[in-house]
Amino acid sequence: MKLQINGEPVELENGMTLSTFLRAKDIRPNTVVVEHNATIPDRSTWDILTLADGDVLEIVKFMGGGRV
Repeated sequence: MKLQINGEPVELENGMTLSTFLRAKDIRPNTVVVEHNATIPDRSTWDILTLADGDVLEIVKFMGGGRV
C-alpha cells in the first residue's frame, strides 16, 4: 500500500497499525505527535489504527533546546 508520510511517498505492507509502523522506524511514541488524515488520533488508538492505502501521516518529533 502507498502512503504519504511527512510529504514523502512510502510503501508499506498491508494491515500495519500505526504503532507497528512507529516501532519499525525506531520512533518512540512518547516523543512524537502524529496526524493521520488531517486528524490527531488519541494515543490509546494507535495499536488498533490500521493504516490504509492513500493515508497521509505527518509525524512531528519533540525537540529540546532553546533558552528558558
